[in-house]
Amino acid sequence: MKPQLYLASRSPRRAELLQQLGLRFEVVRAEVAELRLPGQTPADYARATALAKAQAGAAQLGAQRPRLPVLGADTDVAIDGDILGKPRDAEDAVRMLLRLAERSHQVFSAVALVSAAGADVELSVTRVQFGAITRAQALDYWNSGEPADKAGAYAIQGHAARWICAIEGSYSGVVGLPLFETVWLLERHGVQLGAASTTPAETAA
Repeated sequence: MKPQLYLASRSPRRAELLQQLGLRFEVVRAEVAELRLPGQTPADYARATALAKAQAGAAQLGAQRPRLPVLGADTDVAIDGDILGKPRDAEDAVRMLLRLAERSHQVFSAVALVSAAGADVELSVTRVQFGAITRAQALDYWNSGEPADKAGAYAIQGHAARWICAIEGSYSGVVGLPLFETVWLLERHGVQLGAASTTPAETAA
């Protein structure tokens, strides 16, 4: 079947979330220099980066592909106004995790859509509360390999879930793509989602 949109991201987590919605899509390259401008807030940075990725994906397609919407996204972990990116090494990951320990932080997850109708950006902001984390636990977590490519050095859907004692906002946004905002944008740009299917087990329940 033909795709409904293009995803300007190589993140397997974003691909899985779009598949969860039953969407048909193709992945396109979107090379963007993720540089935070002086004075730029985490919210503005997330919006700008998501839009830049969508625009880069659209530019990569050029005029050779069907004119379908291009989706870009950006997810950032922020605490005290600082954005915690992907850890450079073990020490950087441990530093991030210990900073997040026993505190709450915010996750800014933006989604952008570029189509023939124009460009739109939506933002989800989620508060995440961590419990205690020891240095040894943080180092063991790094050695598992999971946090190496994750903003803030953790994956809410992975082993780090054991430290998360509260979340207020969008779980999917913390994973990497806020589904409520994504659906709203897609429908606004003419991409319709089919009705969710029901399995026999769900019907029986």
